Amino acid sequence: MMTRFRAAILAAGVVLPLGAAHATDLEVTHWWTSGGEAAAVAELAKAFDATGNKWVDGAIAGSGGTARPIMISRITGGDPMGATQFNHGRQAEELVQAGLMRDLTDVATAEKWKEVIRPASLLDACTIDGKIYCAPVNIHSWQWLWLSNAAFKTAGVEVPKTWDEYVAAAPALEKAGIVPLALGGQAWQSAGLFDVLLISLGGKDLYLKVYKDKDGETATGPEIAKIFKAADDARKMAKGSNVQDWNQATNLVITGKAGGQVMGDWAQGEFQLADQKAGTDYSCLPGLGMNGFLATAGDAFYFPLLKDEDKSKAQEALAKSLLDPATQVAFNLKKGSLPVRGDVDLSATNDCMKKGLDILAKGDVVQGTDELLSADIQKQKEDLFSEFFASTTMTVEDAQTRWAGIIASAE
Repeated sequence: MMTRFRAAILAAGVVLPLGAAHATDLEVTHWWTSGGEAAAVAELAKAFDATGNKWVDGAIAGSGGTARPIMISRITGGDPMGATQFNHGRQAEELVQAGLMRDLTDVATAEKWKEVIRPASLLDACTIDGKIYCAPVNIHSWQWLWLSNAAFKTAGVEVPKTWDEYVAAAPALEKAGIVPLALGGQAWQSAGLFDVLLISLGGKDLYLKVYKDKDGETATGPEIAKIFKAADDARKMAKGSNVQDWNQATNLVITGKAGGQVMGDWAQGEFQLADQKAGTDYSCLPGLGMNGFLATAGDAFYFPLLKDEDKSKAQEALAKSLLDPATQVAFNLKKGSLPVRGDVDLSATNDCMKKGLDILAKGDVVQGTDELLSADIQKQKEDLFSEFFASTTMTVEDAQTRWAGIIASAE
């Protein structure tokens, strides 16, 4: 694969004809296409357009798993965009190593990113061989349970405060004709749900043993067996979802057709778009109400190498605008994520975002799986859990054995 990437380096500089002398159009690709995501992207575009350049939106419908191969193919095939979204971590590692991505160290130094980006691990995830290759724009955490207050009222039970209470309330929800757990059919949602169960029910040490240390013995042990039992509970609770996209699953919670959803904090953008208020219309449980640890994953923008001087200057302007304090606040309030800058005014945040900020302030954070595992291992994990949650015959024992084999093969 690396040979193919290196062969594409010369082609990567092929771009469209020169634009204006001091400002130009710049295509930005991403996979933010839900209503809440589109509203957030508009804030980034507005900030960039204010520099005199023009954001050309290159949204790719679907998830990151759908979009990333398209983005990579364009970059390696000689048709690079001006900037592209990836999750910060290892997703663009081979592109950087092949010399296809722009070094942003000078921009980061001038803008003092090391002084303002918190936690520092976010910028570390953008750093390869001492050089900075991406601009992180948010802190997204997967470890949330979103609950419909109306659904539980209809079912005649209290809104749960823990995962265990949630599982116990499932029969009452089903009796009321409400799907207990909304879960979309995309593979990344199933894998993400399992990872949330792992850290929220098993704790930080267990999570790091398998995903950071790749401890095969732990992966086959009884502590992990308990997590797979919880995944089986979730599988049974989600059997009536019948939706594909994550935001469709979120809408089931918003409309009271589902009791809850395990999904990242980007779900907040959908609740806000529906004019729902945290604590009144919906509730949120970081760490499933069990272990309040959040993974500091998120999104970053990478900049392919371009030969067009005007577009290269526009790339610098975009990188700066993404980290501008006002842009950080406007974007993240609509995205439902937390800003990467530790020096911005967050007085307008809602109750759920404040919970996340409190956890972040305590330092109860871990690296996300995109930072700990290669893209190939992530894909294997997604394939397994997609099959597990769609199946009624795969046993938890078989699933654990297959998962442990994936962990044992990880680098």
